[in-house]
Amino acid sequence: MKRIVAILLVAILCFSIASCGKKEEAAKVKAGFIFLHDENSTYDLNFINAAKEACEALGIEYILKPNIPEGQECYDTALELIDEGCNFIFADSFGHEDYMIQAAKDNPEVQFCHATGTKAHTEKLDNYHNAFAHIYEGRFLAGVAAGLKLNDMIEKGEITADQTKIGYVGAWTYAEVISGYTSFFLGVRSVCPTVTMEVTFTGSWYDETAEKEGANTLIQNGCVLISQHADSMGAPTACEKAGVPNVSYNGSTKSVAPNTFIVSSRIDWAPYLTYCLNCIIKGEKIDTDWTGSIDTGSVKLTEVNTDVAAEGTQKKLDEVAAKLKSGEIKVFDTDTFTVDGKKLESYMADVDSDPEYKGDTEVIEEGAFMESKFRSAPYFDLQIDGITLLDTKY
Repeated sequence: MKRIVAILLVAILCFSIASCGKKEEAAKVKAGFIFLHDENSTYDLNFINAAKEACEALGIEYILKPNIPEGQECYDTALELIDEGCNFIFADSFGHEDYMIQAAKDNPEVQFCHATGTKAHTEKLDNYHNAFAHIYEGRFLAGVAAGLKLNDMIEKGEITADQTKIGYVGAWTYAEVISGYTSFFLGVRSVCPTVTMEVTFTGSWYDETAEKEGANTLIQNGCVLISQHADSMGAPTACEKAGVPNVSYNGSTKSVAPNTFIVSSRIDWAPYLTYCLNCIIKGEKIDTDWTGSIDTGSVKLTEVNTDVAAEGTQKKLDEVAAKLKSGEIKVFDTDTFTVDGKKLESYMADVDSDPEYKGDTEVIEEGAFMESKFRSAPYFDLQIDGITLLDTKY
């Protein structure tokens, strides 16, 4: 009995020492997060959830700063976070980048990480880092689900094969948005070859009225399914009211569109944030330009809404996801699209983002446009055949 008690005491002591060690390690980091909007934005909510998940799992203290515009306010907020003891600062929107870079230059003792940015690999600062993920693969998968829905609508006599026009509500005419709607379209066309698509833009990442109006315009134009790269519930609620199937982004919109929501793709940022925080704890260097994937758990789909999706959708998505992981399917395979009626044999993409936005890197390799290989943030900015832009002012 004494021996058993002794063993238990040793085990308790070891556990206590290990727990203290983890707490001491976590105390090396205090994290600050800068978000463009708040929980009402599906985009920012996705980041907020990831920040909480990563920090709470590691026992790290954190501060959240929502509704920070893409301007001087970002720089000022970064300094506020430093004054509050943060030595890791993360910002979630493209327009935050220049202000994060300036804050990094002015505070070399603090690590700055930024999602969707393009300049870390050219700035070459030891304390400034970019990250993104192969979300084009998630978009492609969501497109497959949409294509199956179109086929189901054809089989049920709700539409004909020549009525498979879909719509897309985009925020800006940035490469990130172009890459997203193109990969979505290619996913749809991989199972429904007659599909065409119209795209409209709002000029804002979050504008519920503009997004709703954009979706309504597309529906009035005869689009029978809508997707989006914008952050409010505007498009999903318009689809629900009109009874038009919808594929969302950054999270499920089933709560506002139970009868039309099919599925949503998103980047799960928890793996990246966990990686960064562990690097600081261990005193290791954070990758300058990090790219997540399906394998890292960074590219995900929500649960398929089986009340709306075509039968067999999840099984098909599993099959396609496996082929994406193995490389059997490449989203931007140049045999699957044309530009101005021609196959793309070569393309110099704007990877280094010089002031004139000139192409500087050959990105066609082994018959595919290699998105996010030479920089984490998307640089696919081509307009392929089959997609019509309703406006390009943004």
